[in-house]
Amino acid sequence: MPPYLAGRRTETHEFLRLLKQDVILENLVLTGLRGVGKTVLHDTFKQPALEAGWHWVGTDLSESSSITEERLAVRLMTDLAVVASQIVVHSDESLGMGLRPEKILRERKLDFDTMNEVFERTPGLVADKLKAVLELVWQYMQRDRHPGLIVAYDEAQNLSDHAGKGEYPLSLMLDVFQSIQRKGIPFMLVLVGLPTLFPKLVEARTFAERMFRVVFLDRLNKEDSRDAIVTPIQSNQCPVKLNETAVSTIIKASAGYPYFIQFICREVFDIIFLHVDAKSIPLSSVIGSIIDKLDTDFFAGRWARATDRQRELLTVIANLKSRENEFTVQQIVEKSNELLHKPFGPSQVSQMLVALAGAGLVYKNRHGKYSFAVPLLGRFILRQQKRRSAGSRQLGLFE
Repeated sequence: MPPYLAGRRTETHEFLRLLKQDVILENLVLTGLRGVGKTVLHDTFKQPALEAGWHWVGTDLSESSSITEERLAVRLMTDLAVVASQIVVHSDESLGMGLRPEKILRERKLDFDTMNEVFERTPGLVADKLKAVLELVWQYMQRDRHPGLIVAYDEAQNLSDHAGKGEYPLSLMLDVFQSIQRKGIPFMLVLVGLPTLFPKLVEARTFAERMFRVVFLDRLNKEDSRDAIVTPIQSNQCPVKLNETAVSTIIKASAGYPYFIQFICREVFDIIFLHVDAKSIPLSSVIGSIIDKLDTDFFAGRWARATDRQRELLTVIANLKSRENEFTVQQIVEKSNELLHKPFGPSQVSQMLVALAGAGLVYKNRHGKYSFAVPLLGRFILRQQKRRSAGSRQLGLFE
């Protein structure tokens, strides 16, 4: 967690608005590139939700959780057990399991084993079984007069349907929650993930467009970036002081992305404390080495996922004026004709963009345009290009 969460007031107010729903008509999708602070903001939502009386369950979603519908159901029941396992269920009969032959009523708790038993005994499809479990949990949970339950999943872009295997875990989740919400059960979904998440939801179920309020996290503006840098120093009476030139340098280098602000500030602090005898250190003398470390720690592993030809395509994209926003296949083709001896054709670009999306380097938005999936990847590529051009021109660029 950052020492101070700058900006994000609008997004927080939007979440608080959703908490005031009497009937859940909107769930939340919190999305954005890596490094914009999705997970941090998601974590800060938990406390006001608990203070308002809501229960909160959830975790990071792994790809293995969504391989089958039954695995997703197990994931949900496991998470529900965190808040439901202390609820006392009066008897087998109240669970809809009937009486034992000797008619002795057992007192039980609504833990995972109990929920799984209800799941297994309910007839029908996995969706029917899961609905029965969720309805049962709310039947007992509402007795404590809680306004509802939030089911929050980070890395939710890992949710997928698998038509080839006849498994539809993503559709299952959407169908089940829409069904129970229509019955007035206040279980609200909060899904956090990369920009590919919401298009996946709509592709699985078109009604998802009406089911979710999408909040897209962007980089911080200059004012909020400055607060993120300066406020922790002021509030903690830190012995390190940054002048306006240093603050401006950090804002420019980070481009307002919270992860990069934290990374650069930590490196600045480490450098300062290594030189405690120095009265002052000009940031301009060390920012280059900090960016080099950022390239190694953050970008290099992602860059390594691309083949040589894919890197050539990414370098073309990095030379577009719109590299930090959106770009089209046609723009890439035109720029490759300017820069390369062997330019890319439209079909070749389209195929390679699909592969790069699978590697997590680009993504396609709902308007058919593409963007880098990694913040400031274009700047990194240009730095790589500069280093290569200083050595050799083996890629045949810019001759």
